[in-house]
Amino acid sequence: MTRRPSLPGASELFRLTTGAAADDDAPAAEPPAQRRGTGRQKHSTKITVYVSDEELLALEHARLALRGEHGLAVDRGRVVREAIAIVLDDLEGHGEDSLLVRRLRER
Repeated sequence: MTRRPSLPGASELFRLTTGAAADDDAPAAEPPAQRRGTGRQKHSTKITVYVSDEELLALEHARLALRGEHGLAVDRGRVVREAIAIVLDDLEGHGEDSLLVRRLRER
């Protein structure tokens, strides 16, 4: 029995891998650039996060919805990195009123 390797799709191979360069002449009124989760690259740092069965199932459902409904073939790590970037941007931009602060205070 031979196993076929899982290869990335064309959209992952031919996507931009660098963010837009900062423009020193940009007006100060523009909001700061949003964080982006890192894509397909070798990551040098690892953390372990324990999740419940329900959270893992919800994450897998989200991954499948991204693939089936939106044509985005991403792994769970990519979804988590993007979610972290979104939450950190919200915290930086809204501070006390951020979703993270409000949800953590509820517990």
